[in-house]
Amino acid sequence: MAAGGHLRPGSYLGDVSALSFLPSSPHPLLLAGTLPSPSCAPRRTPSRAAVECVCRLCLPQLAGDNIHALRPVAAGTGSQLLLYEVGAARLVASFRVFDGVRVHGIEPRSGGPDGYTLAVFGERRVKLFSLGFGVEADGGEVGEVRLELEQRLPGFDHWVLDARFLEVDGLLAIGLSDNSVTLWDLSKCVLVTRVKSPEKCLLYSMRMWGDSVRELLVASGTILNEILIWKLAPQVLGSSMVCSNEGDTSDVNCPKIINPDDNQRMAVHLGRLKEHEGSIFRIAWSSDGSKFMSVSDDRSARVWMLSFKSQGFVNQTASQDNVKIIPKLTLFGHSARIWDCYVSDSMVITAGEDCTCCIWGMDGKLIKMFKEHTGRGIWRCLFDPSSLIVVTAGFDSAIKVHHLCNSIFHDIVEDKRVSDGLNYDSEIFVVSSPSVSGQYGPLDSKSEYVRCLHFAEENILYVATNNGYLHHAELSNIEDVRWTEIIQVTEKAPIICMDVMTTYSNLSLNREDIIALGDGRGNVTIVRLTSGSSEPKLDLSFTWSAEKDQQLLGVYWCKALECSHIFTADPRGVLKMWNIRDALFLSTDIINAPQMFPLVAVFESSFGARIMCLDASPGEEILIAGDKKGNITAFPFPKTSVLHASGLMQQKMLPCDRFKGAHGISSVTSVHIKDSISDRIEIHTTGGDGCICFFKYGRNVQKIEFFGMRQVKELGTIQSIYTNLASESQLSSTYAIGFTSADFIIWDLENETKMAQVSCGGWRRPYSYYLGTVPEYQNCFAFVKDHDIHIHRHWAPTHDKKLLPQGLHLQFHGREVHSLCFIDPASHSDPENNSDLLIATGCEDGTVRLTGFLTGSSGKWHSSKLLGEHVGGSAVRATCFIPKTYTVTYKSYNYSLNGISDDIAVEKDETFLLISVGSKQVLTTWILQPRNAENRQVCSSGLDIDSKQNSKNLENVDSAMSFQWLTTHMPPKLPRNGLKSGHIKQSVEEGNSSAVQTNMDVMDHKENDWRYLSVTAFHLKHPVLRFDVALLVPQASPVLVLRHIIINAGHYKDDGGDRYLIVSGSTDGSITFWNLTETIHGFMQLISETQPHMNIDYQKRPRTGRGSQGGRRRWRSLAYALKKRDGDMSPSDGSNLGSLNTAENSSEASGVENTQTIVREASDGSNTEMPSSTQSCDVPELRPMHLLSGVHQSGVNCLHIPYSTPDKSYCIISGGDDQAVQCFNFRVVSSEDCLTTTTRLNSHDNDTLKILYQYKASSAHSAAVKGIWTDGTWAFSTGLDQRVRCWKMGLTSQFTEYSHVIISVPEPETLDVFHDRAKGKYHIAVAGRGMQMVEFSPPGDD
Repeated sequence: MAAGGHLRPGSYLGDVSALSFLPSSPHPLLLAGTLPSPSCAPRRTPSRAAVECVCRLCLPQLAGDNIHALRPVAAGTGSQLLLYEVGAARLVASFRVFDGVRVHGIEPRSGGPDGYTLAVFGERRVKLFSLGFGVEADGGEVGEVRLELEQRLPGFDHWVLDARFLEVDGLLAIGLSDNSVTLWDLSKCVLVTRVKSPEKCLLYSMRMWGDSVRELLVASGTILNEILIWKLAPQVLGSSMVCSNEGDTSDVNCPKIINPDDNQRMAVHLGRLKEHEGSIFRIAWSSDGSKFMSVSDDRSARVWMLSFKSQGFVNQTASQDNVKIIPKLTLFGHSARIWDCYVSDSMVITAGEDCTCCIWGMDGKLIKMFKEHTGRGIWRCLFDPSSLIVVTAGFDSAIKVHHLCNSIFHDIVEDKRVSDGLNYDSEIFVVSSPSVSGQYGPLDSKSEYVRCLHFAEENILYVATNNGYLHHAELSNIEDVRWTEIIQVTEKAPIICMDVMTTYSNLSLNREDIIALGDGRGNVTIVRLTSGSSEPKLDLSFTWSAEKDQQLLGVYWCKALECSHIFTADPRGVLKMWNIRDALFLSTDIINAPQMFPLVAVFESSFGARIMCLDASPGEEILIAGDKKGNITAFPFPKTSVLHASGLMQQKMLPCDRFKGAHGISSVTSVHIKDSISDRIEIHTTGGDGCICFFKYGRNVQKIEFFGMRQVKELGTIQSIYTNLASESQLSSTYAIGFTSADFIIWDLENETKMAQVSCGGWRRPYSYYLGTVPEYQNCFAFVKDHDIHIHRHWAPTHDKKLLPQGLHLQFHGREVHSLCFIDPASHSDPENNSDLLIATGCEDGTVRLTGFLTGSSGKWHSSKLLGEHVGGSAVRATCFIPKTYTVTYKSYNYSLNGISDDIAVEKDETFLLISVGSKQVLTTWILQPRNAENRQVCSSGLDIDSKQNSKNLENVDSAMSFQWLTTHMPPKLPRNGLKSGHIKQSVEEGNSSAVQTNMDVMDHKENDWRYLSVTAFHLKHPVLRFDVALLVPQASPVLVLRHIIINAGHYKDDGGDRYLIVSGSTDGSITFWNLTETIHGFMQLISETQPHMNIDYQKRPRTGRGSQGGRRRWRSLAYALKKRDGDMSPSDGSNLGSLNTAENSSEASGVENTQTIVREASDGSNTEMPSSTQSCDVPELRPMHLLSGVHQSGVNCLHIPYSTPDKSYCIISGGDDQAVQCFNFRVVSSEDCLTTTTRLNSHDNDTLKILYQYKASSAHSAAVKGIWTDGTWAFSTGLDQRVRCWKMGLTSQFTEYSHVIISVPEPETLDVFHDRAKGKYHIAVAGRGMQMVEFSPPGDD
């Protein structure tokens, strides 16, 4: 073969299938596998896949203090091994160990001072590798990591389930799925023997224990829900195999052994366990072999004890061995199948399909349960007793690390001092305010009870009560809590609200707490306290009337203003700002003069709802307030008149913009303004709907725009966002603080892990929290229950502690990927210097992600960003990226547009769109937001990065681009009185023969379960208006795939402009062509006449289904706009479509559906004869332009059409369930092509399709073809046979197979290709259960 021409398998991103520790290092490494290939061989980059095997490696004592304690963790993903440094979340090395075979298990062995020996197995293969480490010259870092193949064992006839080194005998024991064990001699590289159990059955699992053949114990989990315990013994004379025991505790009699040194061995059964009611998925032995545990399909975990009745159990020369297997423990708690387990003397760990990892005590009590993976579950879990580290990995490609001295696990750590000497102080105690102590029985308005709590630091808690008392609690010694009564505000007036601002004096290090109190009489009291050696010192206090009785609901400090101003809020959405600078720092003799705390400004919201939170930026001169009904409002905040002139009259600040329904109908809980050097300000908000929303506010246009949202499903309500400012030796993170049900939770947003959880009864109780530098190790939470204050405090010193990261491997989709598409690098800010490829993927769980792949020598996945989720979690079936924008003009429109040609032209100023469709009839659109260089820093604040590793790698990514949510289409809800005939809907129903019909014809109101199976789209720009047009055309049989063709008008002699064609492939094996030219032209003319953009206020943010209704919008139908223009204001069908004023208060569902209906009505309302302004929006019946029957014997799964060919013809290549690949060339011919006279405008009915060439490869793959792509020169296909095949295309549609390669993606479902013309390479992305890159370089003479 000529130079090049190789398919080079690249990085796989999918489920992690193996884990292993090297526990001797203070900086643990994590090993996940991939072998770098030589330049001449196919190269596979790291992958994202499920974790299938876990093991711990004992690191030998290597030379140098920095090496002997390294603790790698071996993790297998796809056919790769990856080596991570756990402390820094750094990928040290990657290795490819198999070719198309997934790594199922890793067994380590100390190889002396130079490294280790690893036994890596997958499917029916086993390989032995030597792993070695080098040292950098400065001795500070691990240098070269080497993985060399030592032995390749012959292939087995059954799958390998386990492998174990028998150090005493120099053997490797290999357990196979036919319930047999093979012994391999490591020194002679020969097969010694294979012992088959007389119980001939297939196994789901097998685990072995022991360091020699004499000690070897085998536990086999059968498909018959049984566990067989057996061992190896020398062959005997005159006797058959020892019968297996039917009971759990029966003794076993071993016959006489005559030749213990003979290699011929037999299986001796010790017990048969039948307690499980499902298949045995995993078995784990304790380190001493005295117990083992099993997990099953029946969602239970069972622990078994082995009791030895004689000392000769491990001595095979003894005449009789007695063993009793005793059921020790049965655990239930998982809601789905359990995949993996771990057992020790003090604890049990289980991980299952429900994505939870449970930690149990040996008494059967569930201690902790965390759920941080997504999708199909956690495949593997691993625990290191020396460092108290738990590692989990699963289908979503993520590898999570937990330290059991973290606050969430402190209950299970019996000894509070761990191996590194740190004292992790975790305390739970109850205190009671002196004024509340002794209160029992029912409460009334005069009872004394706690109303407000506020932490100033981990040892200082302020308590405000119903009778107006403010108490200071010093919590350093929980045995002797010191209470100090600070002040009692207006007698018999309850303290309604409280806020605390902590400052430090410039002259001393003493802390000052300035407390703002609001009481039921409408008064505000300011108290300034100085920390003292024994008790706090009251410096001053002053009070003034801010509101009427029972009208003061909130007092708020603003950090940007420090303590110079205070805000108050009333129930009607009025926010007042008071200047207290002079009063706070003057002598107390004039402190109560009213002029000392003037009212500076009044901010009145147009929504009339109570203000719950605010943030102000004097530099940006803006104030953002969030209210109780989910709205946010922007107010002007001029620093010259508001901040520096206390003597000015109060100013009334009117809103400069507002955003209704920012958090639906849930309260806005926090607002944060982020500084920016661009012309837009970024605003982050949190709410009671469990969402974090991102807005931008233009300095010039003064308009709030929604551009992103992150829903934290683990939290029912988010109270705030906290970003720690860690030192250089620590890793910074962003945390969400909130509640779910009755629990308080601290959630790490970057690593998707739970840092703390406290059961408190919910957010409606008085509560307060305080977080330190590293919240997972430093957090306090207090809440009120039964008149008492319950405090959970976990505080550990972290100044010299390099904390472990919580996420090591990129998190990807947790379920199967159904669709993917490349984001054209031409849309990047700097495509010439950018080596990053972005891929949009849609998943079964409804998520859409944007994943980055770094090309070049590294060839690795570096980031995976969650763009969003389809409403209701509906599966994403197809994605489509629109890289071009077209402009359409017509001479008959009589527009005065200089410089615009009559043909469709591609714009230079592009708008890039990403569209995803799925089941439940959901269509979501994102728009690419390019960012200039000065605004790139905004991109990193999206709170959507999956791991700390990503934040480092983002420096190498094109961070000057980001997708912003644009719109979501939902299926219309049918009214009780039937459908309105004027509402038009585009048909995607399976089995419908027309392209566009009315809702009455297409939809049965009793069965609204349509599914979008495919999508194709193009973007048209009108000279006057701009609309995005997406066409989905059905056919008689269910449509599986859609593609579109835009044929340039230069191919024809008429003046009809460009042709728009849709090509569909169906389940009956047919391919259909649809001519939509007239529909497009009619639609564009109709919207130019009616200008519906004047009447539409589009959906502003996506729905979440959790009290977040997606913003408000008003609408008018296109028919209504037509009638209004002609003076007819009553709809023809008599229905009341609603006016502009009434529509704003319409339901959320009506807003979404009718907004989409406007576009469809316009599209569907076009006709072969241009509709006049008085015509109704009747639906034309579009019939197929051409039908190709029997292209495939069954469903057409995929097809692709190159955008252009040199001879003005088009090539279509398709793949189907019949394993065939079909290719044909065609040309669309107009009947007027041969005429020289003037032709009729917009007459395309006579266009015909002419097939030029056709070719079929009947057995292109050995299974169904699922993805295909071609550019007319090369074609690439993939199928369920787990192959990617490269085809050389000929001039007459003939093609021949040029190369193929085995990939690591099981059950591939889709394929897309990016042609890097500058480097002459093709990058092929294949997705299914995971995703993998394959690289192809054409031969030099091509």
